[in-house]
Amino acid sequence: MEHVHLAVEEDDLYSGYNDYNPTFDSEELENDVGFQQAVRTSHGRRPPMTAKFPGTPIGPRSLASSFGARLHMASSMGRPMTGAVQDGSARPMTAVKAAGYTSSLSRGSAFDPLGQSRGPAPALEAKNEDTPEEKIKILEKKVNDLIEESCMAQSMGALQVALEKAKEAGRKERALVRQREQSGSADHINLDLTYSVLLNLANQYTNNEMYPEALNSYQIIVKNKMFSNAGRLKVNMANIYFKQKNYPKAIKFYRMALDQITNAHKEMRIKIMQNIGVVFICMGQYTDAITSFEHIMSESPNIKTGFNLILCYYAIGDRERMKKAFQKLISVPLGIDDEDKYIPSNEDTSSNMVIEAIKNDKLHQMERDLKTLAEKYIMTAAKLIAPAIETLFATGFDWCVDMVKSSQYVELANDLEINKAITYLRQKDFKQAVETLKAFEKKDSRVKSAAATNLSFLYFLEKDYDQADRYADLAMNADRYNPAALINKGNTVFVKQDYEKAAEFYKEALRNDSSCTEGLYNLGLTYQRLNRLEEALDCFLKLHAILRNSSQVMYQLASLYELLENPEQAIEWLMQVISVTPTDAQALAKLGELHDGEGDKSQAFQYYYESFRYFPSNIHVIEWLGAYYIETQFCEKAIQYFERATLIQPTQVKWQLMVASCYRRSGNSQKALETYKEIHRKFPENVECLRFLVRLCTDMQLKEAQDYATKLKKVEKMKEIREQRIKSGREGSARSRREGRESSAGSAAGISTPVLISPKKSSVMDSGRSSSSTKGERLSAKMRSLPGSNEPYEASSPKELDASYVDPLGPQMDRPKTGVKKRVEDDDFADEELGDDLLPE
Repeated sequence: MEHVHLAVEEDDLYSGYNDYNPTFDSEELENDVGFQQAVRTSHGRRPPMTAKFPGTPIGPRSLASSFGARLHMASSMGRPMTGAVQDGSARPMTAVKAAGYTSSLSRGSAFDPLGQSRGPAPALEAKNEDTPEEKIKILEKKVNDLIEESCMAQSMGALQVALEKAKEAGRKERALVRQREQSGSADHINLDLTYSVLLNLANQYTNNEMYPEALNSYQIIVKNKMFSNAGRLKVNMANIYFKQKNYPKAIKFYRMALDQITNAHKEMRIKIMQNIGVVFICMGQYTDAITSFEHIMSESPNIKTGFNLILCYYAIGDRERMKKAFQKLISVPLGIDDEDKYIPSNEDTSSNMVIEAIKNDKLHQMERDLKTLAEKYIMTAAKLIAPAIETLFATGFDWCVDMVKSSQYVELANDLEINKAITYLRQKDFKQAVETLKAFEKKDSRVKSAAATNLSFLYFLEKDYDQADRYADLAMNADRYNPAALINKGNTVFVKQDYEKAAEFYKEALRNDSSCTEGLYNLGLTYQRLNRLEEALDCFLKLHAILRNSSQVMYQLASLYELLENPEQAIEWLMQVISVTPTDAQALAKLGELHDGEGDKSQAFQYYYESFRYFPSNIHVIEWLGAYYIETQFCEKAIQYFERATLIQPTQVKWQLMVASCYRRSGNSQKALETYKEIHRKFPENVECLRFLVRLCTDMQLKEAQDYATKLKKVEKMKEIREQRIKSGREGSARSRREGRESSAGSAAGISTPVLISPKKSSVMDSGRSSSSTKGERLSAKMRSLPGSNEPYEASSPKELDASYVDPLGPQMDRPKTGVKKRVEDDDFADEELGDDLLPE
């Protein structure tokens, strides 16, 4: 320590710092042997020294050089030691103890400079929520949460929950405003929060169709001058007035909103003007609507506005402007990429991967939807104006086709041609329709297949099955994956009773398009014809899973369960038919028949009566109801049904005899006598009528009894003579046939002539027809079993329905009249080309 001295106040504390120290001379380090040895080896490196006594500073270390001399150095790296004397000059001491060491440390104590041994830090002090500012912040957060919950509930369809949340948010927001006023911070009211609450509440009122409340909420926002851009909400108010069909007010608010929106928001202004034009159309003011739509088409043309403009011109009958508007419509730019962009190239692999990724993304789907919508509007507009722009509709169609061919929608020209053929069909001009469709035989495969499918359908309806089969083959050759063509081919095979082959075509159609309901329906009917009832049941159950409310499918299921001798299931499916089509008289009659078979007369009467109420011309229902009332001894009520049957079949004497019989049974002998006399006048040779006339006149002691008895004898005698002649004629013909067979057997022994027996006609849905005949036999037997075996109805043999009577609804038991699609059933099963419908919407 002899070299260390305290600095005197007069001395310069920092003198000597600018003096050159040879220790830092880096140019001579290469020649310093000791330094080089220290760098290459561990010479001079040793652990730091610890003072023997606490608080004692460590003196300067001496380092031996390669020459054996000991040099005082500040450290092993050559840093001068603080407080050391260099070049004989003393420097001040700046520190007398090392950092991190204190004199209080004892031997064996741990080194803990961070104070970790003191344990965890104390917990943070909790915020004081009792302060007004904290309460306001918590309440604001609750209001925002309620608004978000309301919006989420509305997006999930829970409209009532969304409205309740919006109302609660409004209540809490008002409480927040009052709390701010009480705390004296009314100047800091959150206007954005108030605006959000009111707007959300108005929207929820609108979604729940509470329009007066929604308008009140919008009025609060619009009248508050503190809300900026609140005038735009007048568009929402105009929309509400439009829903309420208050069109003048809707136009007023649309125009007010239009005035408050600057030209910088061009798209918004265009949409408002489009709404104004639509409201004018609803009011029938087509001229004002045209003004709005023409302005839009000149500023920012779009497909929907162009279509609306054509509708307005069509409404006022302006042919020339219709043409100009159609030309504008097909020239509207869609702003979408060409489909060629999505065709991958064979060279660039990376670009192919990008194309594959974007080929079905949402943007491309949006482009496809926009193009489909544009094509729909153009097709509808062309079909609308084609008959109106020219004297002949064919000329108008030709003009539209030419315009479309010169536009970006070239592929729509062929579809328009097919619609031209359909228009011919609607005008009952089948020849022109067929010629138009035949012109597609030389076109590309897609259009050719569509046209051939429709031609096959037309020829099938005309029962020209050979031509239908030919065009079905042509459609299949053009496009083998066309399910409609395969179904039509199956139909032509079906009518030839080759059911196995028809089933194969239906199966192939289903393989190409699993959603082809016509193919599945026809396949079920084919299995039914093949008596493969379980497979047919599977087909119709699958179809029922697709078409849940199809009465046809449910009726077929009921018929199948009836064939499978499961009347309970048949009744259950017919009940579902009634739930869908409650006025289907044939389904009601079938339900009555099934309940009658089960012995439930009361239920059977209920369904038969309902069937008669909806269709009072079904002779089988009338017959059952009349027999039911006779059986239950209510002959007076049976009269009205037999009189109805008399009107339907005036040439059948049995209904008139039943009317007279009911009068006689009910004790009205005078009315019965008059009825029998009227029957005798119409049918003078009817034996039963004369017998009852004789009986009634005898009972009533009338003089006419002898006259009727004489007539009865004459008629019976003539009847006997006629029967003898018929009998003798039959015996003579039988004798001649027997003699002919004997002579032929003698001349050509051992040779027989083959006889062609026509095949018996099988039925798919003929269960209704067969059940009808069975029902008629059962009813006739029931009539015969009624009291009084000498009654005229019972004495007469059951007869077939008169050929002069034609059922206006046709064979409904086979084909429910609630049809929605063509199917294989009797003479009405043909399919339509999907997308090129024969009968479009």
